[in-house]
Amino acid sequence: MKLLRPNQIRQTAFTLPELLVAITIFSFLVMGIVLAHLYGLSMFRITENTLTVTASARTAVGRMTDEIRTCNKALIGNVKGGAFVALLNGEVQQGNSLLIYPSATSSNFIAYFVNPSDQTFRRSTSSPGSAVIVAETVTNTIVFQAENHLGQVLTNNANNRVIHFNLEFFQAHRHRRVAEYYKLESSVTRRTE
Repeated sequence: MKLLRPNQIRQTAFTLPELLVAITIFSFLVMGIVLAHLYGLSMFRITENTLTVTASARTAVGRMTDEIRTCNKALIGNVKGGAFVALLNGEVQQGNSLLIYPSATSSNFIAYFVNPSDQTFRRSTSSPGSAVIVAETVTNTIVFQAENHLGQVLTNNANNRVIHFNLEFFQAHRHRRVAEYYKLESSVTRRTE
């Protein structure tokens, strides 16, 4: 072996095998970073969808709960042919709609109902053209029921009843997302003065 003096050292480059190994390692590193980034984006999309559904449901239920608590009168019934049909005394108090009278006048009302044809849960008021879709992909048709304090379904319009609502949602399998089932259930009663 021949030793070179410092002023005789030549600049040398990578050999072809060293260059190929360095490029391969760098390629694996870049592919790993890109795949980790894509996985993070897909997890973000799944989480974002769930959080969006949860936030909108929480807002809708909060509004409906406040309206029930402060109402003057609430009736459970069914929407048939675009009209609300209240359940009579003696009938089991279960239906797909809820009619809320916020004041003593019967001209102002708020209606929540399920439209089974397009599986939407809607909110409508006494002003014309006010129907708004609150939730989509609702799978159950019996949403509201009146209960006593023990959770038993009533057959009359008792003043101290509890309004129980149950919404079930289903989102079908979509590209790279699994099918999801949500259930939102709550009970609320009108505040008496």
